[in-house]
Amino acid sequence: MENMKFNHAEKGQSLVELALTSLIILTLLAGAVDFGMAFFSYVAIRDAAQEGALYGSIYPYFDSNGNSKYDSGEPLNIGAIKNRVQSASGPPSPPSPTKPKPVDLYDLTKVTISVTMSDLPCACVTVPCRCVTVPCIQKTVPNSITVSVTYKYTLTMPLIGAIIGPTITLPASATDTILTPLCP
Repeated sequence: MENMKFNHAEKGQSLVELALTSLIILTLLAGAVDFGMAFFSYVAIRDAAQEGALYGSIYPYFDSNGNSKYDSGEPLNIGAIKNRVQSASGPPSPPSPTKPKPVDLYDLTKVTISVTMSDLPCACVTVPCRCVTVPCIQKTVPNSITVSVTYKYTLTMPLIGAIIGPTITLPASATDTILTPLCP
């Protein structure tokens, strides 16, 4: 066996290199975990926006008089569409530090849900209404509904949060064509 000589000045060099390298590797690992959880949250809010847009395309208006058809002046079904978006994240549950939900769309301090409609100009076109063609009497015809969800994702790793901030804003939106036509 060969006799090795060590320089006493380099005795702790490997330990210092391990400590510095471990810090960098753990920071990268923490960033990857946070990024994965943020991506999961984005997919969840995107799916919730799609669920709300689908519901809004079938039930775009609130039936205020119960006759199962649109009457002039009935409001958008915004409350039910927002409820559908929120229920896509599961039932509401009290905050629990031991079992937090990955995405809680009921927490209105972190979530913004908006519903908008896009209109098409109506110039001598007909609007199908339950197998009956009705001449257009309005200036515009609702064509699509857009549901937008903005979620403030809170970073879990404090070191990453110190670098880029404590939260990341995740926006998602979905647009669907209104399937239930407007009936005058």
